[in-house]
Amino acid sequence: MNVKPFALMLMLSALAACDSGDININPSTSDNSTDNSVTNSNNTTAAPVAEENPCASYVNSGGQTIEGEFDGANCTYSPAFADAGNNITTDITIPELDDGGVHIFQGSLFVGEAHANNSELTAAGIAEGGDGPTLTIEAGATLAWPDNTKFVIINRGSQIFAVGTAEKPITFTATADAVEGSAGAEDVQLWGGMVINGFGVSNKCEYTGTRGDDLALVGECNIAAEGAEGLDESYYGGANDDDSSGRMEYVIVKHTGAQVANGDELNGISFGGVGRNTIVKNLQVYSTYDDGIEMFGGAVNFENFIAVFVRDDSIDVDEGYIGSITNALVIQQETDGNRCVEADGIGSYSSKTPEFIQDMFDRGLNSRPTITGLTCIFSPSEGTHDPGAGLRLREGLWPTIRHAVVFGAYADEFEAGDHWGVRVDDTVASEGFVGGNASITDTVFGAVTKSSKTIAGLDVSDWLEANSNTVFADIAAATDPTQLADTQLIILSSANGYYSIPVAEVVVNDAALPELVVEASFLGAVDANDDWTAGWAFGLDQDFWFQQ
Repeated sequence: MNVKPFALMLMLSALAACDSGDININPSTSDNSTDNSVTNSNNTTAAPVAEENPCASYVNSGGQTIEGEFDGANCTYSPAFADAGNNITTDITIPELDDGGVHIFQGSLFVGEAHANNSELTAAGIAEGGDGPTLTIEAGATLAWPDNTKFVIINRGSQIFAVGTAEKPITFTATADAVEGSAGAEDVQLWGGMVINGFGVSNKCEYTGTRGDDLALVGECNIAAEGAEGLDESYYGGANDDDSSGRMEYVIVKHTGAQVANGDELNGISFGGVGRNTIVKNLQVYSTYDDGIEMFGGAVNFENFIAVFVRDDSIDVDEGYIGSITNALVIQQETDGNRCVEADGIGSYSSKTPEFIQDMFDRGLNSRPTITGLTCIFSPSEGTHDPGAGLRLREGLWPTIRHAVVFGAYADEFEAGDHWGVRVDDTVASEGFVGGNASITDTVFGAVTKSSKTIAGLDVSDWLEANSNTVFADIAAATDPTQLADTQLIILSSANGYYSIPVAEVVVNDAALPELVVEASFLGAVDANDDWTAGWAFGLDQDFWFQQ
């Protein structure tokens, strides 16, 4: 170290000024150090960094950013963010929150505006799905509402893209379930449910031409959807079966139902005029007061659908719906549940003339659903709405149903005649089944009452066995369709009550299943070797009532 003479003289002078030859350096009692990690280039302390708000937000028409309030775990959205009459009119994304956080909506979530007539639609530039705003929901997100006056509407022209995964499904539920943890497994009416509207065909409207060829509207088609009352109004219908309302995959809707003022009951999800370019795959409804899913016209297709503890119809069809449902697992409660499938061909059927009905048939405007791979396990009890039953097919319907297993046990306290496997009305029988326009094939019914009504002078069960490759079991009161010790009827796996067993292992009336023209190795919705419910579906890990 080189020390200049002048600097050395200053050091020596300082030492000489001390009282003794020792130098005492006393420790300071205060910390005067500076944490340079929190200072800027001017050596001033920076303000603490605020916790980032991960909640959804949008910019309103006045240029103001509206966003949810984050409490460190959940996001809460006031009615000023969204509610009936305060619809979302711009694209918006609901993100997944860390650590299972929940998006809590204090008001309804309505996306896009409800337009009651063509003038309003034209002025808004709404002609098909995609013209309106889009609601995007990230995989793993959970959305919740506090009571059954609140629900979700995707209006015509708007779209929902709720694309989850088996590892991260998207859940719509009640705050009692997702936040408070107080919801029972079979609780319903904890929030409203969902309504999705499109421009698909409904036979409540008037058309010229033939569906799929030259169909054209006469006048307007703006039908009030379920839940349409005051600010809750929404509308569906048009002439575009190719419309798209978006995409839903790995979505669970829980604890829904509400009786609204005009007599409608909100379902798990209502699909009003929803078109076939809407993708719905891996969808579950769980514990719903009214129907699980209900289709009012349109042509939307479903792949892999689960309905557990639905109190009314698990699958409901009306107004000219022509879509398909592939793989549908329906399990009702032991003490509550109505029909696995209720399907009507023509809206407001009872008021129609025979000439009108025939015209609907001729122009393809009656409901013609295709259901492939159905497991229907219906309640043996009286139920909230009606007794548990299998398939009710009526009012000018032409269904195609195949590869199904339909089972309903018997409860001593109720009349056996209430719990039928299938019921077909006269028009469906004559114009549908006898006319070759409808069919039930490769199907096993196990119910204490085989059928209701007749086809061509025969009981429905006798006609179907003779003409449609279908088998009915003569089951007794205590039959368990999963119990290997009971050889009368074995159609489901004893290890897991909703898995189908291979066709070769099915037993009906104490005998091997008669040879059916089966394209698959099993009948029903779910094969244990290819379980599409695994990893995401809710409530299927329990022991159900029918596994005695």
